Amino acid sequence: MFAAAVIIPKNFTHDTLTDSKKLTSKQRYQLRDEIKEKAIAWAVASCDNREIDRINILKASIRAMHKAVENLSVQPELLIIDGNYFIPYPDIPHRCFVKGDSLFFSISAASVLAKTYRDDYMMTIAAEYPQYSWEKNKGYPSREHREAIAKYGITPYHRRSFQLSAAPDLFHFNG
Repeated sequence: MFAAAVIIPKNFTHDTLTDSKKLTSKQRYQLRDEIKEKAIAWAVASCDNREIDRINILKASIRAMHKAVENLSVQPELLIIDGNYFIPYPDIPHRCFVKGDSLFFSISAASVLAKTYRDDYMMTIAAEYPQYSWEKNKGYPSREHREAIAKYGITPYHRRSFQLSAAPDLFHFNG
């Protein structure tokens, strides 16, 4: 789970920057360098699969957001959060916006950084465990990835609490 926090200049505008899911990988990586260069401050943080298993995916995503805010070189006046729920960060007010990554450049920028850093991580573990095709599926449960789990089992990077409903007899890792 990767999250990013980005403080951009007040009058920042951009023709291409939007929700990272609407951008190609090439566009995201081009934007990443520009975001890092033009941002007042930025930080990327993560929570690993063990932490996600321990506290759940929502809490882990919020924890990663908190870590990113904590690592900023400048304290923001307000946190603008993508989504409808957030656990308050100490001493900084926040507002949640559903589909915020399509509404605010700062959220779009954070989305691009989080996604590209996550993709970098997935490429690293794909080199270690090539049979899972992480370089293609980036950890999403594609048919090929599910088949690899069935054939090879799980790795130290897999979440044990994640259940794939397509084959419940093979994929219940609660424990």
